[in-house]
Amino acid sequence: MRAIVIGAGIGGIAAAIRASQLGYEVTVFESSNGPGGKLSSFEQDGYRFDRGPSLFTMPQYVDELFELCGENPKDHFHYKREEVVCRYFWDDNDRLVAYADPELFSKEAAAVFDVDADLVLKALKASEKKYIYSGRTFLEKPLHKLNTWLSKDVLAALSRLTQMDLNDTMHEVNKRQLQHPKLVQLFDRFATYNGSNPYQAPGILTVIPTFEHLIGTFLPKRGMFDITASLVGLAERQGVRFQFNKPVANVQHSGDQVTAVELENGETHKADLLINNSDVHFFYQNLIKDVKLPKRTLAQERSTSAVIFYWGVRGDFDELGLHNIFFANDYKAEFEALQSGSIADDFTVYVNVTSKYIEGEAPAGTENWFVMVNAPYDRGQDWQEEIKRIREHTISKLSKVMSKDLRSAIETERTWTPPGIQEDTGSYLGALYGTSSNSKFAAFFRHRNESKQFKNLFFVGGSVHPGGGVPLALLSAKIAADLIPRPA
Repeated sequence: MRAIVIGAGIGGIAAAIRASQLGYEVTVFESSNGPGGKLSSFEQDGYRFDRGPSLFTMPQYVDELFELCGENPKDHFHYKREEVVCRYFWDDNDRLVAYADPELFSKEAAAVFDVDADLVLKALKASEKKYIYSGRTFLEKPLHKLNTWLSKDVLAALSRLTQMDLNDTMHEVNKRQLQHPKLVQLFDRFATYNGSNPYQAPGILTVIPTFEHLIGTFLPKRGMFDITASLVGLAERQGVRFQFNKPVANVQHSGDQVTAVELENGETHKADLLINNSDVHFFYQNLIKDVKLPKRTLAQERSTSAVIFYWGVRGDFDELGLHNIFFANDYKAEFEALQSGSIADDFTVYVNVTSKYIEGEAPAGTENWFVMVNAPYDRGQDWQEEIKRIREHTISKLSKVMSKDLRSAIETERTWTPPGIQEDTGSYLGALYGTSSNSKFAAFFRHRNESKQFKNLFFVGGSVHPGGGVPLALLSAKIAADLIPRPA
């Protein structure tokens, strides 16, 4: 039986692998000239840049795909756990190295901010409990199935709801637990993992630090794109066929079945199973006609987006490594601006430099910088003017904090904005993570992984349950595969 996957993002690749293991003959149609979507890469003037996500957590979700196919992941995909999760910088010259080890992290925080180290350890322990009691349960199961809610682990999680901080915001929980304003700011920034606002997102999202400090962050040996490349290789070894530069134009359906996809070039391909990895907004607005729209789902608030600068930089900036956060002075004002559709005069800047760790990323004596600023989703802003302002402030901010002239060191440059993200990846309005998590009910309103109308239509990727980001996209494929009927 034939399965078609629309989109070769990381969720679509994982779904293709899982469908092949169920016994389907799988073809993936991708509109762009290569795989990965946001998790792709490009080269420019001798520099290599990972295009999108720069933080890798939960590598077991990649490993298990190899194991599912009877392969040893260590033969094909290599990564190592990072000793330092992030380096934090403030304009007043406070700096903190966030070690992966909770004990070292807490001692560093105590030394820098003159606080009790137990504040950090207790906050991380509380985060871990949320993950153990509820996080994994709700991330790895379909939320619309009755048997999910009747399972022992979900019933156990529901019995602990009062411990999940659902009625407080992330900021309120962090303020209560951490007390020091810069530690609160540091832990508030975990809301940006899924494009949310810590002053609105529910306190249960304080589960996120567990992924960095108790499970860990990891560096693929050949950069983030190696996740994509390794899984494409695995898929092809299972017989999956990838068709690039082949955008789907229409999904045919009859009764309660999708029947075929039509490509923009006029080709029609029969489908016994269809897995959609494109953004659900794009799917309903452009690919499938004469169906009932999930209006409540499509009306959900979008997540934040980003303005990303890819800079080839001459020189060695010793302060920087992987994952550097240069905080805004007024974090609340920054998120208020994002909520209103703008970027504050001062804002947080994220910088990632992989060339210090991976050979061949940049010419000798240079570094490849991934520089990201949180931005609102596209509401028709004048992005060309915004880019000029954001670029100037970013360069000034980094140069001041590092006491070095960054402006003259930039040798090559490319920029990605919300409109470009939408154009290149199909992400509705350029939102990086689909919908926000600014409501305690947001998880229940995300698009489900199987269609209500069609028995052979399934959904994966960052715009559906359980949400955006590499680990969750991989989980969406796992959830969908458990729902897909086996070929007769």
